[in-house]
Amino acid sequence: RRRREGKTDYYARRKMVRQDKNKFNNRKYRFVVRFTNKRCITQVVYATLRGDIVVAAAASNELTHFGIPIGHKNYAAAYATGLLCARRTLKKFGLDEKFKGKEELDGEEYHIEDEENEQRPFKCILDVGLRRTCVGHRM
Repeated sequence: RRRREGKTDYYARRKMVRQDKNKFNNRKYRFVVRFTNKRCITQVVYATLRGDIVVAAAASNELTHFGIPIGHKNYAAAYATGLLCARRTLKKFGLDEKFKGKEELDGEEYHIEDEENEQRPFKCILDVGLRRTCVGHRM
């Protein structure tokens, strides 16, 4: 039904959800990004046999509580919404104290892998739905 309605690309979903056979019952997290006419919605989701389970979610209309009153669909709002969802996910897993992020802003590129930690960073697969990705695309 969802294929007929044009809502789900099951070929792409199967590649994102399928887990290796030697990693039985491990969760494979997806970072789902959707744009509506007025806002941007982000979620961290994993798949089970009963259905997809949402770990954390954020929408760009929540940015009014953080001092961004308008412009909830532009590039900066999408970045801020993704950052808000990422911080909520790290807080839920108890990793927000281990991975602080960049402390001082100096314009240099920052990667969390460069630091020496005993725990690896939390990773997700980007899920953009039916949209095609290309360089410079706003999504």
